[in-house]
Amino acid sequence: MYLADFKHKLFDKPLSELPEAKMLITTINAYSFNVVQKDRPFRRALLKSNVILPDGISIVLSMRFLSGVKLKKIAGADLLKWELDRLQNIKGKCFFLGSNEFTLKKIYERTKREYPDVKVHYYQPPFKSRFTADDNFSMLQAINSFSPDVLFIGMTAPKQEKWAVSHFKELKVNHACCIGAAFDFYAGTVKRAPTWMINLGMEWLYRLIREPRRNWKRYLVGNTVFIGLMLREKFRLITSRKMRKKMGNNPE
Repeated sequence: MYLADFKHKLFDKPLSELPEAKMLITTINAYSFNVVQKDRPFRRALLKSNVILPDGISIVLSMRFLSGVKLKKIAGADLLKWELDRLQNIKGKCFFLGSNEFTLKKIYERTKREYPDVKVHYYQPPFKSRFTADDNFSMLQAINSFSPDVLFIGMTAPKQEKWAVSHFKELKVNHACCIGAAFDFYAGTVKRAPTWMINLGMEWLYRLIREPRRNWKRYLVGNTVFIGLMLREKFRLITSRKMRKKMGNNPE
């Protein structure tokens, strides 16, 4: 699987240009791209998304390295803020699905404080690797009875993307946003990197320093694997161009 396979889905515009129609919005970073290599259902889920946000400086730099495409990093937390600002203006509704009761209550309290005109509801799914039919029914019933303009899903990748794609047709929502860690950032249970580090593309380093035992494999090993995949893809592109050029110069 190559990063170029996602090129047509990667969002390269301001969030204000997202259509208000029903759509599934997911994100991709170095970690999720590595997972895609072995997880076919996750790969299908991302490719079925209407929009994929480049949530990581690794994706931004890689697209420029591979094809000269200039993207702007858009994190799940950026999408969350933009959607809440939009809902405040239209007095809309949002629903948070995922995480735990403590985090969800923190999110609810902050949302009601900062966005008083937004109607908010949430649901904590059970902690298990696979949901039963009854679990899914309960989640869908909770969401659809509220009928939110925006559904935020925070069950971590790739679980959240797979669930969203599997039940997308049943969801009575406009935007379904898989934003994972943004739940913890907004609740304040996990501190996000300072703005200057985010702007320098060093958010990953901040998370590594904050939680080295939890994140060393993801960032040190995972980023090394990702770089290897990008070099492989670049070599493939160069070889392919040379072959096309050679074939074009062949008089036969």
